[in-house]
Amino acid sequence: MDKNEKQSCTIKTSVGGQALLEGIMMKGPYKSAMAVRKPNGEIDLSTWETKQLTGIRKVPFVRGTFNFIDTLIKGYECLMKSAEISGQEEEPDKFELWLNKTFGKAAGSVFSFLITLVAGVLAIGLFFGVPALITNLVSEYITNKVALSAIEGIIKIGLFLVYIIGVSNMKDIRRTFMYHGAEHKTIFCYEQGLELTVENVRKQQRFHPRCGTSFLLIVLVVSILVSSVITWESVLIRVLLKIAMLPITVGISYEIIKFAGRHDNWLTRIISAPGLWLQNFTTKEPDDSMIEIAIAAVTPVLPENPEDAAF
Repeated sequence: MDKNEKQSCTIKTSVGGQALLEGIMMKGPYKSAMAVRKPNGEIDLSTWETKQLTGIRKVPFVRGTFNFIDTLIKGYECLMKSAEISGQEEEPDKFELWLNKTFGKAAGSVFSFLITLVAGVLAIGLFFGVPALITNLVSEYITNKVALSAIEGIIKIGLFLVYIIGVSNMKDIRRTFMYHGAEHKTIFCYEQGLELTVENVRKQQRFHPRCGTSFLLIVLVVSILVSSVITWESVLIRVLLKIAMLPITVGISYEIIKFAGRHDNWLTRIISAPGLWLQNFTTKEPDDSMIEIAIAAVTPVLPENPEDAAF
């Protein structure tokens, strides 16, 4: 197959996924699926209808926030379920036992809410509060708002890189990142119009422009521009305003990454380059058993007509 023939069968698809514990979740235009390797080696596969955005939820620059929230919620649910299926769920501690006794069947939802709340507070403190506090120390010497926002953004991106590179060296996280690589390679295989076999998937690259890692990096960059109009008179007010403007930041970032995934030109290659580089840390080369999981997860979500999966 020459270059032109290869390009002619390339599909620009909206199909995407998420790495789980010993598994992968894939989301298609109509169906979603989750495949997880059970302790006995078998593959547990579950499917469900993909939630469709309607009304204002599908309007450009608005849909990004709703998609992001839906992805976080469903992704967390699948992550917890994959831990149970793969046999990695730990014995409940005293706090979890108390929740079970107090809330009964609702204990799981309460625990998930508390974990999400704590994670959210820590993320806000680390990526909103700390950069603003550090930058505020030089605000009496630098008064230009754009310059201050740029300094704050560089600190924020630096913290993000340190975090990503740090966790990528953890054994359990490394396996998850291998599944992340399997997810990307399988989607690339489908986009190239090739049969979804382990051999074909293995040959694909693992760096994809629509990756969630790339999206988060774009969010950080866009936040520099959005936050440049926010006051520096009070760090607390600045942090609160930045949180309030998150839907704007996420909405713009979502449209940028969709544009990058839909087109292939010099502009989109520049946009995608930092995120693709970062995937050196957030994706690892998978083994064949992981590729099997990715194929099992993506197959049920692919529509009969490939055009239905296009952007």
